[in-house]
Amino acid sequence: MYDAYSVVDVRNRDVVDVGAFVGDTAVYFIKRGAHKVLAIEPHPRAFNELIRNIRINGLQGRVVPINAALGGRQGFIYVPEDLDVGNIMSTYFGYEYTRYVPGYVKVRVMALGELVKEYEFSPDVLKMNCEGCEYDVILNDYGHVRLFNELIFEYHRWITGIPVDAILSILSRDYYCEPIGLATEDYGYVHCSKTT
Repeated sequence: MYDAYSVVDVRNRDVVDVGAFVGDTAVYFIKRGAHKVLAIEPHPRAFNELIRNIRINGLQGRVVPINAALGGRQGFIYVPEDLDVGNIMSTYFGYEYTRYVPGYVKVRVMALGELVKEYEFSPDVLKMNCEGCEYDVILNDYGHVRLFNELIFEYHRWITGIPVDAILSILSRDYYCEPIGLATEDYGYVHCSKTT
């Protein structure tokens, strides 16, 4: 995974880390010289580990933990509270989870526009590994996506059913995008650099 992220030069840049999970990528970006990382993770268990890893690595103030999901519009979703940390990595918490179910907890869904208003950061790098939310964000909030100079994301057609070409055609308006490593129709990493 980290080899995919090595194509981005994060030195002295701010990174929005969507799908921060337990903080491994946030720590990785800081260790590679990032100025600040906004680490967004919706699941409470993974988020607690994220906070713990920030503390263990002494990165308070440099990594800003945000317990939320990112989407194309703001709102709330419910996520299963008892999901073990290993299974969180492959679960998309989409808008179909908008009704309370016993054993689920309510989590805020933020749009990029909210993030820009609520947090002080430079829109240098947007990293998304959010098990399908990348489609929702790019397709429904592109006006804010295009504020970023560089994007790196993992796409998940096998979750969304939407071909990656659907988001690449939109991104091609402002970015040069190329796959990283082994990319298939269903899954892969894409790196995009701003051209406009």
